[in-house]
Amino acid sequence: MTLLAPREAVEAALVAHEDSLDWDYEIVLAGTEIAEDRPDDWKLEAWLPRDPSAADVGAVTGLFPGPAPEPVIEALPEEDWVARSQSDLEPIHAGRFLVRTPEHEAQAQANTIEFVIPASQAFGTGHHNTTAGCLTMLDAMKRRGVVVRNHLDVGTGTGLLAFAAMALWPRASATASDIDAVCADVVHENAVLNSVPLGARPGALVMTIAPGLDHPLIAARGPYDLVMANILAGPLVELAPDFGRALVPGGHLVLAGLLTTQEAAVRAACRRAGLRLAGRIVSGDWSILWLRRRQGN
Repeated sequence: MTLLAPREAVEAALVAHEDSLDWDYEIVLAGTEIAEDRPDDWKLEAWLPRDPSAADVGAVTGLFPGPAPEPVIEALPEEDWVARSQSDLEPIHAGRFLVRTPEHEAQAQANTIEFVIPASQAFGTGHHNTTAGCLTMLDAMKRRGVVVRNHLDVGTGTGLLAFAAMALWPRASATASDIDAVCADVVHENAVLNSVPLGARPGALVMTIAPGLDHPLIAARGPYDLVMANILAGPLVELAPDFGRALVPGGHLVLAGLLTTQEAAVRAACRRAGLRLAGRIVSGDWSILWLRRRQGN
């Protein structure tokens, strides 16, 4: 779905989308200029995994502060657009981590932990500011002496954050989960590719499919010293009480997927859940938060 409008109108629509806590996150938005020589003429594009309903069209057009432009709707060919967009990504450095796709040769750099993450249907090759920020945050936590014996990666995608935590705390028990069933095979394949052990023993990874933390296996393997969640601001607000309950007193929580404009709402929900801010990283428009559960609650 494409809507043409002046830059100010598209930017206002994107801000309205950021502030919406009940947005259907199957509708993905992006705003860009139409051409370099037309900086004030923009387009808002919306991608859906289905034919848009009247409600879908209304949700997108309703983001505009005034009369909305007429949307142009077209069907895209069947293609793995995520993999296509990620296939030629350059290697990235985040803290002590280096992440590359198989198309790039190994770097073999000293004091560097390298992961190979192919482009796939799952999110998290390390190239998005949120994933790279989480890697940097985990590295900083390790350097500050954080000890982790049991960790959980919620919304794991490719499994990269779980792999990173396992590399930093190799004797810890590791659990990863995602709401998208495709991630189970993706994580398994990436674990084999990166020689990450799988299984229920300490030092190995257990993967499950679950909405949020709602799964018997996640409950049985907790409580956790560290929970990571690089998802979206709305779900982070909703899951804040579950994060608090899943952590041991003094446990650590790393959150990402939230814009700086959404940080206040996420931090307020975490405060109500007994979590206090221990550190933050701002990467572009994105915030990465390190929080801790209060001792004795």
